[in-house]
Amino acid sequence: MSNNQVIIYISNNNSIQSNKVINLMNEHNIPFITKNVSDNTEHMKELQAKEIYGTPATYIDDQKVILGYQKNKIKHALGLDDNTSHYSSLFEGFDK
Repeated sequence: MSNNQVIIYISNNNSIQSNKVINLMNEHNIPFITKNVSDNTEHMKELQAKEIYGTPATYIDDQKVILGYQKNKIKHALGLDDNTSHYSSLFEGFDK
């Protein structure tokens, strides 16, 4: 289990990209906090204060944001896959 603090900003509950990020966290038993910017304007203001205007936006230990569903980059930041850099297989996790 990871000791990372993960915050995922989402814009609605039906976003395919947001659901993929959430499913990845669940798959690896990573605890996370979801902040829905559509339902809560305070969450939207938090994200905009960071100059981010798109979702999903994933923060891991308050590091630089990972936008969208970038499976390898997220796994690398969480330390889940030491053998894969976040640059490898750029299309991994991206469905047409």
